[in-house]
Order: sequence, then structure tokens, then C-alpha cells
Amino acid sequence: MHREFLMGNEAIGLGALAAGVDVVAGYPGTPSTEVIETIARRRQAGTYVEWSVNEKSAMEVAAGAAYSGARALVTMKQVGLNVAADPLMSLEYVGVKGGMVVVVADDPGPISSQTEQDTRTFGMFAKVPVLDPSGVADAYAMVQDAFELSEREHTPVILRPTTRVDHGYESIEVIDPGEWHETHPEGFVKDSSRWVIFPRLSTANHALIEERNERLSRELSAYAGNLLEPGVGSCARLGVATQGASLGYVRDRLAERADGSCPRLLRVATPFPFPEELAVRFLEGLDAVLVVEELDPYIERQLVYVCGRHGLRVRVLGRMGGAALPRSGEMSPEVVARCLDAFLPPVESAPDDGAPGADGPGREALLAPGDAKGDLAPQLPVRPPVLCAGCPHRASFYAVKVAMRGRKTVFCGDIGCYTLGNAKPLDMCDTCLCMGAGINIAQGVRHVEPDTRAFAFVGDSTFFASGITGVVNAFYNQADLTLVVLDNSTTAMTGHQPHPGIGRTAMGEVVERVSIERVLRGIGLTCVETVDPLDQELAVSTVRRVSEEPGVKAIIFRSPCVVLARPAARSRVDLATCIGCRRCVGELGCPALFVRPDGKVQIDETQCTGCTLCEQVCPVGAISGGERL
Repeated sequence: MHREFLMGNEAIGLGALAAGVDVVAGYPGTPSTEVIETIARRRQAGTYVEWSVNEKSAMEVAAGAAYSGARALVTMKQVGLNVAADPLMSLEYVGVKGGMVVVVADDPGPISSQTEQDTRTFGMFAKVPVLDPSGVADAYAMVQDAFELSEREHTPVILRPTTRVDHGYESIEVIDPGEWHETHPEGFVKDSSRWVIFPRLSTANHALIEERNERLSRELSAYAGNLLEPGVGSCARLGVATQGASLGYVRDRLAERADGSCPRLLRVATPFPFPEELAVRFLEGLDAVLVVEELDPYIERQLVYVCGRHGLRVRVLGRMGGAALPRSGEMSPEVVARCLDAFLPPVESAPDDGAPGADGPGREALLAPGDAKGDLAPQLPVRPPVLCAGCPHRASFYAVKVAMRGRKTVFCGDIGCYTLGNAKPLDMCDTCLCMGAGINIAQGVRHVEPDTRAFAFVGDSTFFASGITGVVNAFYNQADLTLVVLDNSTTAMTGHQPHPGIGRTAMGEVVERVSIERVLRGIGLTCVETVDPLDQELAVSTVRRVSEEPGVKAIIFRSPCVVLARPAARSRVDLATCIGCRRCVGELGCPALFVRPDGKVQIDETQCTGCTLCEQVCPVGAISGGERL
């Protein structure tokens, strides 16, 4: 054993390696991405790692490995589970032979996602066991426990860290590589009665799954990750139930109570199957319970159910009402502290007999729901995200905007850096739903409004992840739209991971890249143009020409992400020539451009990448010196 200072995702990756993982697959998505990057960097010979084209593919690759007796790990963020839901739902009915762990990183807030989703609720829906770590050390241990549970019960197991666990840091004890668990996969053994999901198999296995989960509920009550701590002093007849990162917030606030009194504490590390027997022991003898959790009122609902089933008269307070907990969003130390202070009797007036005081939870109103959202800290200035200075996507959007100016056009966006094309002054993203959806949404709009020209923007990574099917649908159903592939040769928003169009794998192997042009022509498109968006004159004329073509046509704007390839030369403004028209600022919105007190424009050399876009926009040639790649 040795000690390392690790990010939560690094701990999960090292925990999987310590558990002897054989096959690892996933799709990058914050806050889950570093798990695979850690495994790829620190793996030993024999461990296979890949960035799959999407989460569904990753789930199915991992399932095939688990069918063969190997230990498999698949990673994604919470919205990625929607993409992988089809194989996961069926996989639970079929089962696995080797251990299979599904790491789903939830994003309360949401900080970097389209939606807030609670994977605990999804796990219950899918009947898949779920483990919920509260910190870095927990995550390291639980991924190993998850493999053991999966292998023993022949089921996939979900590990559900949240953003603060994924990106938190802690110094923890880890197993030396020489002591990592060794696996010896048997290989795939043909057995159609086990691996082919016919209705008769599903019916029989469904009954077994229900029996198993009922048994696991009892067994998990003794799981070391589930904690039950006694109450002390004036709070002895009160309880707090919590999970995940909220556990740390609760502990910190309780440690500040000067008289040492604290409520009975339940930490639920196995939300599904819910440890009902442990919950009964927690609830017995209590007057009231406060539930602090992210995101759904999952534990709250379970405790209400347990109270009803076992005839326990305990008041359960949480997100559903009765407590100062927001109905959505992530918890914070301030919100938890405020809610605990309202729930627990004040230290200075605590009664001697240990019963709830007049200022405790016996009063009818703790705080109205939402009160905890008050001004806990000064409001910070709003700083909306913007495309980086020199980002080629800005040039792509601007070329389309100029080419289509004055025409009735809808611009359907997608998930990625280029979603920021919706910001003014570009204002070039009219819709954004989920990965790959823009292509199909553009078809729907065009079917209803034939006089509208439809554009669909998609990134190179998203094209491979979920965009190809939309193009096939458009071509087959004779849609009329212009597909714009924004190819910056990386998966930029999640940390510059490789994808099939780059020619490099997660393990660093150089392979034949998949050509977007060939894929599009293989589908049947005859009009496919590739152009550098930073050559504005050519880009604009290409958009005008291609958009006039009938049917489905495509423009590939190809220019590398500025984070990966920065030109040495930077643009500069000749103040003597600048007329202060501010066209460069008003048209492009580049963060490197700013207006001087005298009304003329200046360039921040620390941000400028010399892309030359502003030089091409300036009507008087006052900007020069850039160097386009």
C-alpha cells in the first residue's frame, strides 16, 4: 500500500485497476472523463481501454467482455445513461458472467450538462444495484466492492459519484500495482438459453431479479459503507439521513455544535436495493428526520415508505417539503448548515431531557421550501461562457450568418463547444436538445415550413457519436437541409479526447482515421464540400453555393481547435487607421477584442491567436499581423 493525493475520478480509475479490470469503454462527458484517462495512463499490459463512439456502444462492448468472464468497466455522465439505457435495461434481465461496473457521474447543478438527473432513481427503475460514494476514498473502495457484488450476483452494478466527488481531491491509501487483483476470464461459452433474450428468459429472470433485490436489501443493511451513528444529548430523538457529498457538509456543521449534541445519523451508500432493515433501526424511537440528499427526494421517499410499512410515527422532512431544502440543484455547505440549524434545537436552549425543544422540529414551520436559497454570499458578476479567442467555430458560424443574411433560415445546434454559437452577437443556435438531435430537428422544421432554409450544425465527435443516423434519416426521407460539420479534430468540450476521425485511440495507438467525407458519400450525399472557415471569402461563397443545392448536402468546416494548435503570430490594430466603427467587436464577439476609452478597438495579445478573422472583417484594413494555420 502507498498514499496518493488523488482526484475522485482518478481514484475510481485506480480502484478499477486494483480490482483487475480487463476491458474499459466509455464516452467522454464531464464530470466522468478522467476515469478512463487515468486507466489509459496507468494501466498494465492486458487491460484494454477505448473511447467508444457513444455510450450505447461502450455499454455493449463492456457487456461482451463481461459475457466472456472478464471484469469490465463502462463510464459516462448522467445524460449519457439515456443513450445507453436500451442495452442496460435488457442486460439486467440477461445478466453477466464477469464483473461489470457502470460508472455514471451525476451532475447536480447542473454545472456542465443539459439536465439534472438522479441515477439512483434510474437504477431502481432498471432494477440495477447502485452504490453512492461520499468522497474520494469511498469511490476508490466502492468501485472494488462493485466488481465483487457484480461478479457474485451476475448483474451489472452502477457506481454513482457526483461532481463534487468526481472532482474533489483527497490523500488516500491505494494498493500497489504488484498487488492488483488478477483475473482469468474463461471466455465466451455458447449457451442460447442464457445469452439470447427471448420472452421466456426475460419472464423467468425477472422473477429471479425481484427475489435477488429483496435479499440484497437485507444483506446491504450490513454493508460497511452504510453508516448508522447514535444521537447524543438534546438531539438524541432527532435523525439526519444523507448521502454522497452532502455527508461531509452535514458532518462539518454538526462538529460546530458547542455542546457536542448531534442527531442520529444515517448515511445511505446503497440507495438501491434500499437497506430497509438498517432504515428501520435508524427510525425507531425518533420524532423527526431531516433528509439531506442530491438530487431526487429518493431517500426521503424510501423512509416515508418504511415508516408506513412498519407503522413508525416519524416526521420525515426533506426536498418534498417541510424543510429549507431547494427542490432542485446541488447542495452546498451554506444550504445544509442553514437547514440543520432550523431543524435542530439551539445549543443555548437545549432541554435537559433529550426531547425536541420548542425551537426544534416540533414547530410547524422549519422554513418555507426555498428559503435556503437566500443571499448566502454576495452575488458575483455574470460571466457567460463564450467561444475561445480564435475558435474556428466562430468563423464557421459567421460565414453561414453572412451567406444567409436576409433569408428565412433556422439554425439547429447541438451539444459541444459550438452550442456557444447561440450567444450574441453571433446568435446562430436556434435549437439545442441533445447529442445528434439538431440534424433531425432541422428536418422536422423544414417539413412544416418548406420556405425555411434549414441548417444543422454538428461537431466532428458528435457526428460519430449520434449524428450519422440523423443524416441517414434525412437522406432516406428526402429531406432538404444543409449539414454543417464543425471539424476541429478533437472532442474539445470534455478535454480533447480522440475520436474515430482523428486516427488515435485512448491507448495512444495510431490507426486509420474514419473519413467524414467518405461516410457522407457512402450514405449517398453527392454534394460534400470541405473548407477552412478562417478563409472567410471562400467559406461564405461555399455556403451560398451549397445551400442552393437540393436535398441533403454537407459542408465540412475543418480547422484545428486553438487549444491544440496556436499560431505564433498575433493580430494587432493600427490605431491611426482604425475608424472606431467597432464592426469587428459587434460582428464577432471575440473576447480578445475590446474598445478603448477613445472608441477605437484594441486586441488583448494574451488572448489573441492570430486567426485573422477580425482582419478579414475590418472594413478599412486596420488589423493585420495574424497567421492563419
